[in-house]
Order: sequence, then structure tokens, then C-alpha cells
Amino acid sequence: MSKMHKASELQSFLRELGVDARKGLSQNFLIDGNILRKIAASAHVKTGDYVLEIGPGPGALTELLLEQGAHVTAIELDVVFAKALERLQTQDQRLTVFTTDFLKFPLQEFLKKNPGPWKVVANLPYHITTPILTQILPCTPAIESVTIMVQKEVGKRMVSSPGSSDYGSFSVFVSFYSKATYCFTVEPTCFYPKPTVQSAVVHCQLHPAPQVSSVDAFFILTRTAFQQRRKMLRSSLKELYLQEKIVSSLLQLGLKETVRPEELSLNQFLQLFSLLN
Repeated sequence: MSKMHKASELQSFLRELGVDARKGLSQNFLIDGNILRKIAASAHVKTGDYVLEIGPGPGALTELLLEQGAHVTAIELDVVFAKALERLQTQDQRLTVFTTDFLKFPLQEFLKKNPGPWKVVANLPYHITTPILTQILPCTPAIESVTIMVQKEVGKRMVSSPGSSDYGSFSVFVSFYSKATYCFTVEPTCFYPKPTVQSAVVHCQLHPAPQVSSVDAFFILTRTAFQQRRKMLRSSLKELYLQEKIVSSLLQLGLKETVRPEELSLNQFLQLFSLLN
């Protein structure tokens, strides 16, 4: 493994390329080899796996994934880094690099042509974590799992369950498509430059989504419910449904009419949605 995960080596590599980390792209590069190995282990990467890496930057994780025998498709917005990744190409050509913004990448088309199944492994750009997850989580069976580094607060929201203060519409969204597990916390000292927040690695094992009459309408319900999380559901959902209908549906589910959104599990939201529609 190269020493790209050492601060001094990374800094001299960046100098060589004539670039530095760009704050606007949330570029904080991992400089801890142990953390890189733990990410690959959490993703259960093995020889022959197809891995999609988003925002590989200088390529410390890319290199490790290739060493483990994976076929890696890396999507990097930064032209200089995308070009520099070519140095990691294997003899059997297991590395493919796309120079583009992941949010503009034709993911559905790509997955149709390359059905995988894929494992997404990435140290995500923190400012676009939610839009990225919104695109990749619904992609089962082409994508089988997603193992990502995110801001710790986001990681806690991804894995939280009803009753927790971190539980919200985002938690419901993640559990609609996957079983999320909090793997470990990563300190700011493991990055260059040092971010101001702690990070976390989360593993999502994707599963087929529950059957609902309209996925969009279901998520409008959950987002509306949590917009004012201290309010009772009978009040917060009033803009979408008649209050009598909300109350009778809650009672039908054996819930109190004073119930608040953070008390409902994904399953109860699904049942409520079905009754209201």
C-alpha cells in the first residue's frame, strides 16, 4: 500500500499535482491507513467484487480496494485527481474513472449496462451526502450495499430508531431501502485538512423497498410529519389529510391520537399511509 495515507506523503503528492484540498468540494482526505482498512472490512470487499467509489480524491481508498482484488469504478469531479488516479491502473484493467459530478452521472443507465451487483464504498463529500443517498439507496438489486463515511450527526440519523432524538424522516427514508449499521466513529485528526466535525462510517445493506401506492406521496407524508416534530401527527398532517381521518386511522392502528412522529416505526408509517390513502 502506498503511503498516501500519511499526512507528509499526501501533502507532497498534492504539491506535485499543484493542488490543495478544496473546501467548496468538502475535500478532507483520510490520512489513516487503519481507518481505510476498517472501511474496506466494513464493506466486506473481496476479490472480484464490483465497487463504485464516489469522490476518491487522491485515491488512498481506491488503491486499497484494488489491492483487495475489486473492480473499481471511481467517479471524481476534480479533473486533476481523476487524471492522477490513472497511476493506480492494474495490469488486468480493474480501474475505470469517470470525471464528472456524481449528481449528474447517469447512474440508472450505467447500472443497466453494468448490473454488478455493486458495493458503493466512499468517503462522501459531506455537503451532498443526502442527495447522493437519495440516488443510490433505491437501486437494489444492482447495488447490494453502501458503506460510506459521513458526518457523525448524519450517521446517527441514518441508524436511529423510534423514540431517539436523532430519529427523523431521513431515518425512515434509509430504513425504507436498507438495514443501516453504525460501524465506527472517525476523529478529525484522521484527515487532512482536519474537519471541524467528527465523522462516522455507516454500512447499509440494501433490500427491496416495501410496496406502497406511491413512494413520493409516502415520503411527503413522513417529511411533513417531522417538519414540526414536537407537534402531534393529527396537527402536523392536517395540511395533507382531514383531521378526523388522521385520528380514526391512528386509533385503528392502536395508537393514541396524541402520538408524535418520532414514536412511529417505518412499519407504522406504512400502515398509516395505507389507511389515509
